Amino acid sequence: MAETALPIPKHVAVIMDGNGRWAMNRGAPRHWGHREGSKSVRAVVRGCRALGVGYLTLYAFSLANWARPRVEVTALMRLLVRFARREVAELREKGISVGTIGRIEDLPPVTRRAIDQLMDQTKDGKDMRLTLALSYSGRYDVARAARQAAELVAQGKLRPEEVDDKWIRSHLWTAELPDPDLVIRTGGEQRSSDFLPYESVYSEFHYPPELWPDFSEDHLKAAIQWYQSRERRFGKTSAQVRGQMPA
Repeated sequence: MAETALPIPKHVAVIMDGNGRWAMNRGAPRHWGHREGSKSVRAVVRGCRALGVGYLTLYAFSLANWARPRVEVTALMRLLVRFARREVAELREKGISVGTIGRIEDLPPVTRRAIDQLMDQTKDGKDMRLTLALSYSGRYDVARAARQAAELVAQGKLRPEEVDDKWIRSHLWTAELPDPDLVIRTGGEQRSSDFLPYESVYSEFHYPPELWPDFSEDHLKAAIQWYQSRERRFGKTSAQVRGQMPA
């Protein structure tokens, strides 16, 4: 009997943590770590594409990150522009489309134009979706959907009983994305930091100790192997999942 192939996560989401610590450990400014971390972005995008992951979401810049030192924020915005310009050819070649979630209107005009151009130039990609979370806050997104529901109810265009999980999920920034199967946070910290709180309720969370600039394609493969060892029950018992008792 042929062996059953182990499942590849359909959607991998990554909290790219540890750039600043990586740089400071080397006596360098924090933004140097972000620059080095861009190499790990390339490795993970390539790795997910090669493994057959359909969706990859990267937590590139949170809404709370605007409070960081101006020099670091400016460096991050410039890195986004450089990423958009340098990676477009390979993304197109590999059939990867790029999208965003978050308050994109917050980005500086130059950065936003570069991201908009990248999305337009890769829109025909059918093999993988790369989503960049920019000026993103999961709590803000849920509150935004709740406000929209309240406005529609007040206008008589929506009944209160229609505001259910399906309605809310379809009005989040991530409406076109499946819920993440695997969430990876590098750097050893074990918290979600306002990343996909509504969508990740049944995600597997993996916390490798490597700081983001040290995270390689091999580390990605190890994370997916860890995911493949997990039993995903979605509220059921182990016996039900294994088909040993009626659903």
